[in-house]
Amino acid sequence: TFLGSLMMLVGIIYIYFHTRDHSFALSDFYQAHLNIMNDSQAWLFWLFFIAFAVKMPVFPFHTWQPDTYEQAPTAVTMVLSGLMVKMGLFGVLRWLAPVLPMGTYMWGDTVSALCIIGMVYASLIAMRQDDLKRMVAYSSIAHMGLMCLAIFATTEAGIQGVMIQMFNHGINIIGLWIGVYLIEKQFKTRRISELGGLAAKAPVLTVMVVIIVLANIALPLTNAFIGEFLMFSGVYSSRVTNYNVVFTVTAATTIILAAVYMLNMVQRVFYGTTNARTENGVDIRFNEKWVLGFIVLIILVVGVYPEPLFRLTQTAVDSLLSKMFVKP
Repeated sequence: TFLGSLMMLVGIIYIYFHTRDHSFALSDFYQAHLNIMNDSQAWLFWLFFIAFAVKMPVFPFHTWQPDTYEQAPTAVTMVLSGLMVKMGLFGVLRWLAPVLPMGTYMWGDTVSALCIIGMVYASLIAMRQDDLKRMVAYSSIAHMGLMCLAIFATTEAGIQGVMIQMFNHGINIIGLWIGVYLIEKQFKTRRISELGGLAAKAPVLTVMVVIIVLANIALPLTNAFIGEFLMFSGVYSSRVTNYNVVFTVTAATTIILAAVYMLNMVQRVFYGTTNARTENGVDIRFNEKWVLGFIVLIILVVGVYPEPLFRLTQTAVDSLLSKMFVKP
């Protein structure tokens, strides 16, 4: 993170000297690309992108995330995955793409390929995880890869889908972390192989976690569906790449992979027979039901009625697209 920030600082200083009045104002930065040659934008792009890619994270800058999520306290993990990683996406949307539009266009296919590789890689690794935290961590990497891919599609649907999905992913990932925390607190393990039969012992926890899992795989009528639909639509309709169909089809395979590892986890953890560790389990307490219930309510309300999020993001989408490179 420090190295990435240092690289971005070098880029900021370079752009500062190419602003009209030597200003750090973002509005002046948006005009600076008119004074920067395309070749310079090409290398400046990486100074900014690497800093943001580490934050998201995007393959191959993702290696810190699984270990951090596994070892950090759940509260810290919720802040990291629910809020902090979105700063990388925000940086690309607000800084990189509008400030260096030609650099973003020139490297768009390369970054999109990295996103695709990361999505498939993270999904395959998630299928092999026995630790609930590590599985959720790799799932998050795949989701962030899709959001990054949609940004570089440079379409209205893609950008709006990213903005909506940043909110929805934050809700869903926090719900998953709470579910993992409640399971670990009661049964003293996060290992899928050591759990089983929780539905018979904790039916309310089971119902709520299953709904959150279904939202995480973007089941229709859950909050994540509309965001993912828009992002895939945006990638498919992109005019800044000749590989839009390849990117769309390959990215779509990760939806199937996500359904496989998430539903397999649900079947192994919550159904089947209980064991010595889970046979004395009890359901969650009232305050825990209230917290998970609130998350489930948001998932269902946004899934059925996403219109407020459309209205909230439309102005920002139009403003960003006016500054980004759009191939005629």
